[in-house]
Amino acid sequence: MTAVPSVPAGTPRNGRQARRLTGALFAGGIATFAELYAVQAVLPGLAAEFGLTESQATLAVSAATGALALSVLPWAALGDRIGRARAMRVSAIVAAVSGLLVALAPSFELLLVVRAVSGAALGALPALAVAHLVSSAPPARVAGIGGLYIAGTTIGGLSGRVLTGAVGGLFGWRWGLVTTALFVAVAAAVFAVLLESGPRVRPRPQAAGQWSRVLLALADRVVWVFYAQAFLLMGAFVTVYNLLSFRLLGDPYRLPASVVSLLFLTYLVGTVGSSGVGRLVARLGRRRVLAGAGMTMAIGAAITVPTPLWCVLTGLVLLTFAFFVAHAIAATWAGERVPAARSQASAVYSLAYYAGSSLVGLVGAALYARFGWTGSTVLVVTITAAAAVIALLGAPRPERRAERQSSLS
Repeated sequence: MTAVPSVPAGTPRNGRQARRLTGALFAGGIATFAELYAVQAVLPGLAAEFGLTESQATLAVSAATGALALSVLPWAALGDRIGRARAMRVSAIVAAVSGLLVALAPSFELLLVVRAVSGAALGALPALAVAHLVSSAPPARVAGIGGLYIAGTTIGGLSGRVLTGAVGGLFGWRWGLVTTALFVAVAAAVFAVLLESGPRVRPRPQAAGQWSRVLLALADRVVWVFYAQAFLLMGAFVTVYNLLSFRLLGDPYRLPASVVSLLFLTYLVGTVGSSGVGRLVARLGRRRVLAGAGMTMAIGAAITVPTPLWCVLTGLVLLTFAFFVAHAIAATWAGERVPAARSQASAVYSLAYYAGSSLVGLVGAALYARFGWTGSTVLVVTITAAAAVIALLGAPRPERRAERQSSLS
């Protein structure tokens, strides 16, 4: 049960086409994560205006990530039907428009509805981008371009949070979200212009059904290692960033909202980590780097528990760097693992990724409300350490030469 790809003229056989693919995925990553997590920087403002608890305010994040998780499999099916590139273009346009509407919501309930629509629209890129990359790029460039795509997601997560937080701290959370929505619209336009159609997959008859390909993506035992990384590590990461503003705006820090938003600049180390992951893999191997990244996240989270601000910043930098290294490896590895159902494997990975963001984020907020930062950190340390163990024991051990070749950029 294998898929037979045809190779149209859009396959990047030369440097120009590879650069277009890299630029498109980089811009798409920026647009997706800038919109998806922009509201994270103004959760305290939402809580103050609508009279919400910390757990209720984090629903503004979970509504979008939950809807995105539910949308990835339908987007994968649509991508196989109309083409991955076309599906991602439609997604980017709809998401850019809906993002502008979030800031206009007159009630928290309506804001949640619009955020859910926005999250569902954003689902195409996480569901299809890695599959499009793996099927379109030369094998020797997959890890390099994939790392730069993940780097784009870090830039998007950084810019969305910093723009929204800085503008929101000065003029209110609505203006912060409007500013980011305009930025997202520009990035989405660049993505739509640069993205070229990749190979169209012609499934053989016995694998033609959508659900048969989903079953293929679920049947491989090893690929579940990467799904587990997505759920556990993303859940831990979002828990930390959801609650960071609440902690630093309160005692003993009492930092201004505009200053707190600057702490999201730690995302820059994620950009460095994801863009350089190919070199790490070439030196140490994917399994070791993936397991080490999970354990580094656990250590970073533990360092944030002491009160001094330098401890919080140090732990945040370690956690952020390690998360994006792990994500760059696990996302591309899942896409490679099931070649007959790449879209579906990438979609299931994204489903686990955003389900972790939504569900673990809610649990972490509930622990924070009851036990404070230490309570939520115990959860983060536990699940990141578990992810490291799963990677160390469950990830395959391919030939080092093959890993070096696949990680070259």
